[in-house]
Amino acid sequence: MKTYEIVIIGGGPAGLAAAISARKAGAKDILILERDKELGGILNQCIHNGFGLHTFKEELTGPEYAYRFMEQVFEEKIEYKLNTMVMDISKDRVVTAMNKEDGLFMIQAKAIILAMGCRERPRGALNIPGYRPAGIFSAGTAQRLVNIEGYMPGREVVILGSGDIGLIMARRMTLEGAKVKVVAELMPYSGGLKRNIVQCLDDFGIPLKLSHTIIDIEGKERISAVTIAEVDSNRKVIPGTEERYTCDTLLLSCGLIPENELSRNVGVEMNPVTNGPVVNESLETNIPGIFACGNVLHVHDLVDFVSEEAKRAGENAYKFVSNGCKEEKTGKVVEIVATQGARYTVPSTINLDRMEDKLTVRFRVGQVYKGAYVSVYLDDQRIMHNKKKIMAPGEMEQVILLKNKLEAQENLHTITVKIEEE
Repeated sequence: MKTYEIVIIGGGPAGLAAAISARKAGAKDILILERDKELGGILNQCIHNGFGLHTFKEELTGPEYAYRFMEQVFEEKIEYKLNTMVMDISKDRVVTAMNKEDGLFMIQAKAIILAMGCRERPRGALNIPGYRPAGIFSAGTAQRLVNIEGYMPGREVVILGSGDIGLIMARRMTLEGAKVKVVAELMPYSGGLKRNIVQCLDDFGIPLKLSHTIIDIEGKERISAVTIAEVDSNRKVIPGTEERYTCDTLLLSCGLIPENELSRNVGVEMNPVTNGPVVNESLETNIPGIFACGNVLHVHDLVDFVSEEAKRAGENAYKFVSNGCKEEKTGKVVEIVATQGARYTVPSTINLDRMEDKLTVRFRVGQVYKGAYVSVYLDDQRIMHNKKKIMAPGEMEQVILLKNKLEAQENLHTITVKIEEE
C-alpha cells in the first residue's frame, strides 16, 4: 500500500488551495483525489465574474480563479487522480478509492483533508405537491447545462429559492433569451448575497417574492405551470394568496448540503446546524489527522474565504505530519458558543497553545438584523461590541480573536459569540 503524507479528497477550490499551502509548508508527497474529469470543481461552470477580489485583488470568472490555483498545482508537480471516487476512509487514515485505470485501490495517508464541497437540496427533500414531470432542475444542474454542455433547459422559467446559484441563473437564463417570471422564496429574507439580488434580479426587472412557496406543479410529460402562495410566520400557506404561473421550466435553489457521507462513516462529529464537521482552531476534526475545509465544512458565500480557510487546513495538516502524526493532548481547550442570533461558529473549540496570534472565527446569523451589534464574551466579560449596519443569513460574518487577549483572561472556559440589539 502506497503512503502519502497528505491525501486531499476533492479537487475543487478548497482542495487545490489546501494542496498548494501544504506543499509550501514543506509537504512532499501530496495526492488529490477528484471524482470529476477535471480539477476546479464547481468553479468550472461559474462563468460569471466576481471571484478573486479578496485573494487576487482583481475580478475574475470562476474558471479563471480556479486556473490560478491549478497552475500552481501543475508547477509544484502535485500528484492528482481524476475520475476517482473515494469509497471509504478509516480512522487510521486508510483511503479506499476506485477508478478505471487503477480499479479498487487503497492508500495510507499520514493526514487527510476533507474538501468534498457540497450538493444542492433536491426536489425530493422539499415535499412540493404535484406531478413529477420533466423540466424541473436544480439551479446548479441548469447552470452546467447552459454554461458547459450548451443546452437550454427551457424558455419560461420559475425559480424556487433565492440562493446565490438561483439568483445567478435568473440572470443567465434571461441573457440566453428565456423569460424568468418570478423568484419565490419561502423565508422572509433572501438566501443570497445582496449584490446578486441587485445585479441578477433588480437590474433585469425579475420579481422576488419573499415568504412565498410553490404549492402545486402542473404537467404530465413536461411541467406546464406552477402555483405559488404566500406563507405566514409559521411557513403555513395563507389561503387566498395563490398565484398561477405558466412555465416550462422550474429551477430549485433551496439550499446546499455539505457532502459528508465519508465523514459520517468514519465517525467524524457533525454540527447539526451546518451539517459539516465540528473542527478546532486547526480545522482538525475529532479524529486526529483528519482535517476539513471549504463547503464540506460549512457553506460559504465567497470562494475567496474557501481558499483562505483551505490554506490554513493545508498548513495545519502538514504540522500534524511533521509532528510525527501524534495527537496533541496538551494545552487548554476553550469552547466557542454561538447563541442569541448567531447560529454556529467555525471553529467550535480553540486550543490556546496551538492557536496562532490571530484567529478568524466565521459564523452566520439566523435572521436579518439592522443596526445590531456582534458581541464576543470571554466567560462573562465582553471584549467586542461591533455595530453592523445590516446582517443577513445569506452573508457570512466573522470576528477576529487575538491570542494575547484570550491568554490574559484567567481560567477562561467559554468564548461566546452573540448578536445584541444595543
